[in-house]
Amino acid sequence: MKKPIKSFRDYVETLDRYGDLFTVDQETDWNLEMGAMIRYAYELPSPAPLFTKVKDSAPGFRVLGAPVGISPDKRHPYLRIALSLGLPAHSTLSELVEEWSYLPDAEPIPPRVTADAPCKANKLFGEEIDLTRLPVPYIHVGDGGRYLNTYGVMIVRSPDGSWVNWSITRVMLHDERTMAGVIVPTQHLGMIYEQWKEIGQPMPYALCLGADPGIAMIAGYPLPDGTSEAELLGGWYGEPVEVVRCETNDLKVPATSEIVIEGVVSLQETVPEGPMGEYAGYTWVGHRKPVPCFKVTAMTHRDDPIMPVVAAGVPPEENHTNWGVAIAASIRHELRKRRLPVTACLIPFESAVHWLVVTVNSHAEEAAEMTGDSLARQIGEAVFSSRGGSYIPKVIVVNDDIDPGSIEQVVWALATRSHPDKALLFPGQKVLPLVAYLDAHEKEAGTTTKVVYNCLSSDEWPKDYRPLEASFAGYPDELREQVRERFKSCGFTGERG
Repeated sequence: MKKPIKSFRDYVETLDRYGDLFTVDQETDWNLEMGAMIRYAYELPSPAPLFTKVKDSAPGFRVLGAPVGISPDKRHPYLRIALSLGLPAHSTLSELVEEWSYLPDAEPIPPRVTADAPCKANKLFGEEIDLTRLPVPYIHVGDGGRYLNTYGVMIVRSPDGSWVNWSITRVMLHDERTMAGVIVPTQHLGMIYEQWKEIGQPMPYALCLGADPGIAMIAGYPLPDGTSEAELLGGWYGEPVEVVRCETNDLKVPATSEIVIEGVVSLQETVPEGPMGEYAGYTWVGHRKPVPCFKVTAMTHRDDPIMPVVAAGVPPEENHTNWGVAIAASIRHELRKRRLPVTACLIPFESAVHWLVVTVNSHAEEAAEMTGDSLARQIGEAVFSSRGGSYIPKVIVVNDDIDPGSIEQVVWALATRSHPDKALLFPGQKVLPLVAYLDAHEKEAGTTTKVVYNCLSSDEWPKDYRPLEASFAGYPDELREQVRERFKSCGFTGERG
């Protein structure tokens, strides 16, 4: 049963109740120190750090680092993902992906417009606005500037009003009232921006920092063109999302947002952006380019607002926990629609969203009618033709005796079951230019060769030649239970099989 958390502030308080939050009351420098502390929090892992005093920032403004990082609680390592989705804290990663894969089936519920909202407590216009007074971090060594948005939700709509899109895109601080925003033409933000360019009008936007945790999660989901995230999330919640009108444009924003920045995106004016430490784990020093200028016309915020900050890089961080879970869920939904004998889809966090593991029920009737090669090829075709699959360059197809949530088992299967001559290549596939290993030509073209590693049992093996797994799981159940009890009597209770 889902129990959604309806505001970012409630989410922070819930983390505190679970012991998954620690407060940093001493002054923290926005220049690298905050970024370093957030990176260290991921890599330990530790509870999420809440910074209450950031150097040079307006009093009362706070920062939550690692908002959906991995929890140090070994019983609930995926606590922040589960809470963000309104699912049980003890959920496994595979369970979270499976549940989230049903999002596209939710019956949309339109948002409810409210006359007033917590995000309207403070209103600033024109020269009253100074974005440099926000606790904006310079995150990584080698970054091109201070990144104002790393986990906020960008809201835009098509000129005819038929499509409102909520997404997460990085935004770099330029000066007191302008920002540099990345707009990728193949993504929904870029598609809508092109529509505004066609009619020659600047695109209105609203950037919401500190939105409901479910809003940030759905903003990372690769949904079909034209889908309303607000309406679909209402269907997931089972009740409308509350929104409120902006001050200087016609957009509506989540009512409980901590900070809302409003304005327009210029069609002609550009500002320099990048580089930034990215989800693959690298900062491409020197990769700086002109991007559209986001002009600011208004800013509203709650009292003592809390701004989320992600220090992207080596996994796991939110690009892997939010986006990776969403991509795997969307592909799971697509494969289920095609009635392929797939039991699970999962993106191992360690792969930095470069691997997708697909497990197959080899005993299913559909699987029995196909060779391993033909089934792996059908899975690859389905994955790479889906919107979620456009981000994934490598797919590993395994039997469902492999737990996709165990990186040890996935590596073992890839190493011992995938014949190099039987890797399936898919040339000319669309790809996100941020995939780490692409050369300059592939990045520019947005295409590359993708691969499916077929780790299904060899079709050429005689029946009596097929191997047995030489592990604890291969022993009779009664003997395994006897061995467990023997180890428990010696004080050893932790085991994986």
